[in-house]
Amino acid sequence: MDIKQLYREIVNEHNLNPEHKGKMEDPTIVLRGVNPSCGDDITLSLKVSDKGIIEDAMFEGSGCAISQASVDIMAGQIVGMTKEEALKMASTFMGMIKGEVTDEEEIESLDEAAALRDVAHMPARVKCAVLGWHTMEKMLNGDND
Repeated sequence: MDIKQLYREIVNEHNLNPEHKGKMEDPTIVLRGVNPSCGDDITLSLKVSDKGIIEDAMFEGSGCAISQASVDIMAGQIVGMTKEEALKMASTFMGMIKGEVTDEEEIESLDEAAALRDVAHMPARVKCAVLGWHTMEKMLNGDND
């Protein structure tokens, strides 16, 4: 199996069987993210400890396969991270999607999120892939409007 096929399977699996989709009980922060250009609409919920550790992440909403898979992958990866670690990962992810981060080691640090690297070659899908990540960045930076 080639790497592109593996990446497609990862994205497909997260879209069809999301592990972090559902309503969270007693979230610390909740923020809605919308991509008006294609109708992706998510509500991201995070539980963040007093020490700044992300204890849980869930999302609700609907959208294309790329947006749903991307937010599910992100939610799974940021649990257990500090806010700073999650924001650093988001920065690396955004850079990869925009074609600005090309270092293989940096991309591999994204783990399953690296499966979305080919979105960089599909400009119309960039907003889909970054919706959850952008929403999380706003939440963790205190921009919850």
